[in-house]
Parts: sequence; structure tokens; C-alpha cells
Amino acid sequence: MALHTPAELLALVNSSIERLSLDKKPFRLYEPVKYTLSMGGKRIRPVMCLMACDMFGGDVQKAIPAALALEIFHNFTLLHDDIMDKAEKRRNMDCVHIRWNDNVAILSGDAMQIIAFDMLKELPDPIFRESVGIFSKTALEVCEGQQFDMDFETQENVCEAEYMEMIRLKTAVLLAASLKLGAVVGNAPSTQAGLLYDFGIHIGLAFQLQDDLLDVYGDPKTFGKNIGGDITTNKKTYLLIQALKRADATSREQLERWLALKDFQPDEKIKAVTAIFDQTKVKDNCQQEIERHYNMALECLKATQTEIDRKEPLMKLAAGLMYRTF
Repeated sequence: MALHTPAELLALVNSSIERLSLDKKPFRLYEPVKYTLSMGGKRIRPVMCLMACDMFGGDVQKAIPAALALEIFHNFTLLHDDIMDKAEKRRNMDCVHIRWNDNVAILSGDAMQIIAFDMLKELPDPIFRESVGIFSKTALEVCEGQQFDMDFETQENVCEAEYMEMIRLKTAVLLAASLKLGAVVGNAPSTQAGLLYDFGIHIGLAFQLQDDLLDVYGDPKTFGKNIGGDITTNKKTYLLIQALKRADATSREQLERWLALKDFQPDEKIKAVTAIFDQTKVKDNCQQEIERHYNMALECLKATQTEIDRKEPLMKLAAGLMYRTF
């Protein structure tokens, strides 16, 4: 069976989203949902779900409910994350809580989560129970990851291992579950679905580390968010954790002073902290860690028992995520 191209799968996801019935009352509940889903984005999770299904020779049409559930759930988390992070822009557009208000964003986000779970009922009966189990476990883990992330805001010391576990839960498990759900719909053996899950975990870790890099070193025009947001909010990213670990006494004192300041000019703080990142060479260290997880992901993918040409689309997607600028 011929594979679909990623462009074909993305078009299928987008057309399926456009057909969602969201023109209903109360408009103030559903309008932000439509607005959020209309922002577009990379649609990585639903496309990965369909690619995994396709990889094992499954019918991608049957995987559409799972793909939509993943995309809607992911966007629900962004609505709430943006409130917590006090973010103003998402994909170069106003965040929902900016365009409307916090309460609207919270309630519309809640509705999106319910819509996402409701989509799963469209899956074939033989895999419905397993799929709901995967989805529910993942949804709870994402919440756990977000709570760890919030805990880190007041936790004085965060080590590398704690940070990696947080991003595994907050980011990687949803990518991994996307692949596993697609594989399950494609009737893959459990061991093979497990290998794709592990592939997704390592790609997810690399993806988030790349996001940390782009928040400091990216181009706002391509990144889709303002640069330096993690620095101004004292977000304990991989870069900050490594900088605190590697800095000499003088640089560490400067860094800790910036972290303690309540009143500052954002541009000035971003420039000063970035200079310390440069001095401690944490950018190079982060890039090495990205490459390590990328290589581990490829090993998992290579171990799956499918023809090499059927793995090629996921290999290319992984490379695209690793070397992205957005």
C-alpha cells in the first residue's frame, strides 16, 4: 500500500478541522475554539498519528478521530498555558486570553478538552478502550508536567534530571502518544507501537530543548512568539539550569541578581542573561543534548519491523523538528 505524503496528511487534518461543527451557541464559548484551531500551526501531533497508522499499512481515515482529538487537546493546553505564562502572542496572533479575557480562555479551553475526548468515540470498537486508556494516561501526565513546571517557579534549585522529567511529561508524552495511537489504529503489534512511543519520547525531548534554544536565539518572525520570554519570567529552562551550573562566581552572582530583580527593563535583562548564556557555552551544550536524543529516537525507529521506505517519512519529520527555526 502506497504511503501518503506528509503534505497529504496535513491537508486531511486541516480539512477535517474545518468540518468540525463549532458554529453554535453560546458563541462566546465556541468562537475562541474556532479562533484557536484556525491559527493553523505545524499540526505535528495529528500528522504524526496518521503517519504512524500509514507506516503499518492502516487506513488513515480511521485514525482521523484520534488525530483530531490530539490536536484539539494540544490546543486546549496552549490556552491555559498562555494564561499561566502571561503570554501575549501565539503563532503571531493574540492569545485567547488577550483577545477576550482569562475567564473565556479557561472555559473555552475546558470545552476543547471535552471535545477532544468525545472525538475518540468515533474510533473502531476493538481499539476504542485501549485508545481511551492511552489518551487519558497522557492527558494526566501533561497536567503533571505543567504542575512540575509551575512548582519550578518557586523551587530555588532545579537539577537537570528534574527538568528533563518535567519536559518528558509536559511535551514528550503527547508526541509519543500521537504515534502510539496511530500505530494502534494501524493494527501494529504492541511491541512495535511501544518502539514508536519511545521514538516519540526522545523526539519530544529534543523538540522541547530546541524550543528552549529558540526562545533565546530564534528569530521572532519565524518563531511565532516574542524572543526572551523565558528569560524575563525566570523560566527554569535547560539553558538557565546549565548556566547556573557552569558559571564562574562573578557570572553566577550577576545571573542570580537578574533572577532576583522585580523591577527591570525586559530588553536589558534579556541582553544581560543571554550574554551569560554565551559565556558559559550552554547553547552548544543544549545542541549536543538535542542531538543525543535525536540519535536515540532514530535507533528506536530503526528497530521497528517495517520496510525502510515506510520509516522514511518519520525520519524526515524528526530531522525537520530537530533543525527547525520555528
